[in-house]
Amino acid sequence: MNGDLFANLSSRIPEFSKGHRRIADFILSHYDKAAFMTASRLGESVGVSESTVVRFASELGFDGYPELQKALQEEMRTRLTAVQRIEVSFDRFGRDEVFKSVLLHDIDRIRRTLDETDPNRFGSAIEQIISAETIYIMGIRSSAALASFMGYYFKLMLPNVTVIQTGSRSELYEQLMHMTSKDVLIGISFPRYSRQTVAAFNYAHDIGAQTIAITDSQDSPIASKADNALLAKSDMVSFVDSLVAPLSLINALIVAVSIQNKDLVSKNFERLDRIWEEYDVYEKNGGER
Repeated sequence: MNGDLFANLSSRIPEFSKGHRRIADFILSHYDKAAFMTASRLGESVGVSESTVVRFASELGFDGYPELQKALQEEMRTRLTAVQRIEVSFDRFGRDEVFKSVLLHDIDRIRRTLDETDPNRFGSAIEQIISAETIYIMGIRSSAALASFMGYYFKLMLPNVTVIQTGSRSELYEQLMHMTSKDVLIGISFPRYSRQTVAAFNYAHDIGAQTIAITDSQDSPIASKADNALLAKSDMVSFVDSLVAPLSLINALIVAVSIQNKDLVSKNFERLDRIWEEYDVYEKNGGER
């Protein structure tokens, strides 16, 4: 099914049968709940059979109900407010087994990221990073933690790394004003997508700079402007974004870049070790200083 799922549902309601109209109405009014309902539970909620729900999915052009459910989950992630996220998390997890449920969902996100990541795209991203004169890294809101983590290690390994700090639109362009076609912008964005990150990608695209998107889908607004899109499975577990899989992907990038620049990285860390020792940066074993 192409296009906006909810817009298509709304436009087709007049042609649906009575049972299918009930399902469509429920999805449009309670998409945050419908996205995580089984076909049987959705049918019970609107007073139709499970087979009617399955036929409804087929009529919309999906191969089956699981595909419709997946499309609903993808659509809703960009639409839910923080309050709706809290309500969804309660419906999914309740008060019991939260620890186990959340960790199992994170494990599944990492597994899916591993299965669906194209090794060629990953290798291409490494080459872009290594060959760039300056590396710009940008992440807004919850993605800022990922950008900061990546920037911290890249700055230890490479000479020209800039982490874009959030601020006004004018401040964004001031930080990007020295970017050239020889540089690379790494943008990190997950639902709900940041307009500032999209603006930065538009600017980088216009001046011919290389761009790498770390995001959740090819439909992401930064993926469409990226020379290379690395996809990591994020999930709206609650009002807190689950960024475990994106962090694992970033870890892999850091390790891969360090291996490609082994001599430079080794020299940098040898120097750092001397500095840390001389200036007593870390606690010594046993609590000695």
